Amino acid sequence: MRASERTIEDARVANHAMTFSYALALAACPIALLVGDLAAAEKYIDMLLDHSRRHALTFWHALGRSHQGLLAIKQGDVDRGLELLRTTLYQIGEGESFLLLSTFADVRAEAFAQAGQVPEALAATEAAIRRTERNDARWLLADVLRRKGELLLLQGGEGASVSAEEQFRQALSLAREQGALSWELRAAASLARLHHEKGCSADVRALLQSVYDRFTEGFETADLKAAKALLDALQ
Repeated sequence: MRASERTIEDARVANHAMTFSYALALAACPIALLVGDLAAAEKYIDMLLDHSRRHALTFWHALGRSHQGLLAIKQGDVDRGLELLRTTLYQIGEGESFLLLSTFADVRAEAFAQAGQVPEALAATEAAIRRTERNDARWLLADVLRRKGELLLLQGGEGASVSAEEQFRQALSLAREQGALSWELRAAASLARLHHEKGCSADVRALLQSVYDRFTEGFETADLKAAKALLDALQ
């Protein structure tokens, strides 16, 4: 968040329209959404939409509208959010949309799930996995695997719990391999929730606690707040 704020200020001082677009669309907006600072996300999205409109930057305006859709989903307006994504991603194009949707595969899948469209959510997640492999974007893969596990639980059926745990453990292993602490926290939390529901939470609570204790900042962000609440519930 601090880095994205500095980037915006640098771009503002440079007074270069495209640089300012990059700073907002590819740093400030997505990072604010990922950490759950929805007020900051709304501010940056409004800045991007206003800036791209004034400079007739059609592509960047479409990206701003896509971020607006993701924000609407985060705020609980799933129907509006999905509609914004559908219309804007057509404008952006498949190749460029990967840039956006790979980052927010989790949000999009969550939106489908909230709308009761679990098969669509799983399809979106599987597509994201294929894209990460095709585009060598493995930085995201751990969290996409974790989301797949959550969706398998939602879908239910025989073996859902076992299949979900397999996805969570794959995500955990990959996150550790990459040193991706935020993805490791999410995977550990998903695994802990699953075991808590099964009535055997002591080991996974210790696992989650060990990951949580490695953080030195960001305790006001959405993931760390959720992890702390889960740790308290597992106590």
